[in-house]
Amino acid sequence: MAQNHMGVCDAIRRIAPVGKLAAMSAPHLPKVAGIDPEVPVSTHTPAPLTEVPGPPGAFIQDRLAGWVSDLTTLHELTERLAGTSTLETALNELLQAGAALVGARRGLLVLEPANGEGPSATRGLGLTHAELGHIETVPRAATALGRVLDGLPDTADGIASPDLLGEQDLDPRHREVATRLGYAASYALPLASEAAGRLGAALWLYDEPAEPAQKQRHLAGLYARYATEHLARLVELERARADVAAVAEELLPSRLPRIPGVQLAARHRTGPRGGGDWYDALPLPDRTLGLAVGSVGGSGPSAMAAMGRLRASLRAYAVMEGEDPVAVLSDLELLLRLTEPARTATALFAYCEPAARKVVLAGAGHTPPLILGERRCEYVETTLSAPLGMLACWEAPSVEFSPAPGETVLLYTDGLLRRTGDAMDRAFARLHSAAASVPKSDRHDPAAVADHVLRTVLPDGLDRSDSTEDVVILAAHFD
Repeated sequence: MAQNHMGVCDAIRRIAPVGKLAAMSAPHLPKVAGIDPEVPVSTHTPAPLTEVPGPPGAFIQDRLAGWVSDLTTLHELTERLAGTSTLETALNELLQAGAALVGARRGLLVLEPANGEGPSATRGLGLTHAELGHIETVPRAATALGRVLDGLPDTADGIASPDLLGEQDLDPRHREVATRLGYAASYALPLASEAAGRLGAALWLYDEPAEPAQKQRHLAGLYARYATEHLARLVELERARADVAAVAEELLPSRLPRIPGVQLAARHRTGPRGGGDWYDALPLPDRTLGLAVGSVGGSGPSAMAAMGRLRASLRAYAVMEGEDPVAVLSDLELLLRLTEPARTATALFAYCEPAARKVVLAGAGHTPPLILGERRCEYVETTLSAPLGMLACWEAPSVEFSPAPGETVLLYTDGLLRRTGDAMDRAFARLHSAAASVPKSDRHDPAAVADHVLRTVLPDGLDRSDSTEDVVILAAHFD
């Protein structure tokens, strides 16, 4: 990201050296970092050079100091924007920085790429959702923001409306909304560049008739052009993440089966690059059920492809010999070792007989299930085993247990634990505490149990973080 600031840093380094002050006193002053020297840079604009008492060099030094101050402010704002790594935080930072540059208190930003390919978004500064809704009821063509978004020719340098309520031809609905929300002036600026095209527009609102000074418009325009390039990169990243998530979801079950005596729910969170965590639930003969979770080593398209192959193979083995989980995982290990010898994976397969409330499972280097009920919340004791692909021949004994009526069995991947950032023993304790704290009124609903566990183990948006770890939870509630 530091490379992206070279333009701003180069602009600062282009300030003329002190030794050239005499040349700068010429009638046509040079431009500094793209800022026109003829634009006033101080709130106290100095008098013309011929009227300034004292040495002429003092005026030049004062103006140079103003340019340096403006460049420093611009550099600080672009530094803060460059520090944002998500589209959400970048949009909020852009709104706040723009408001500071043009001297406004409120504003809104519409992200609407001209090519029609998302993501699209609307963000407000100092405006509630209801107030944003009121603004959106104004006909698009009647607002400066709408004209900028439509890319009209006269909007490239922004549109200032210094006295909205004083405009005779103002749209009646616009006048009504402006009066209701208490703004009297606005300044709209496009978010566009030659390389990125048009991404959207920003609008800042003034409580009283006002408009930004020429210097403010100039600085805001420089900032907006840099912000557009940064947003373009984040938009492309967001599109890539959406594509990865879509592919990952297509590799997982489109819906969970309905088997008498058991209710199922699943939650899946994909990392930004896509990973190899997966789950499956498939009906087997005699109203039995196979449940599986697993994780392929690595991330990215390669891991996702391997995950798809592994899940499809396990489904075939489960149909043939699902009542013996050890045999299912042994066949899976042999396939992995022969076809992808450089890859490892963990997996857990459980054969369930809901009518008899019987579960037989085997695991290969995978985290143990957690069983939650009215009288217990504990991990199922499984035998120690190596991941698939680690040994010349994998085999581990199976484990059998009986869920009581009303109990829920949680299968999950270690990404749920790793995203916490805690040591594994503390992460296991956090998961146990989260399961034990599920409200009694929600314990009959596996979806509510999975949501509560996910929200409690990964608070404050950790379930949507940029972690490379995928997260899978598969909950089975036995009636």
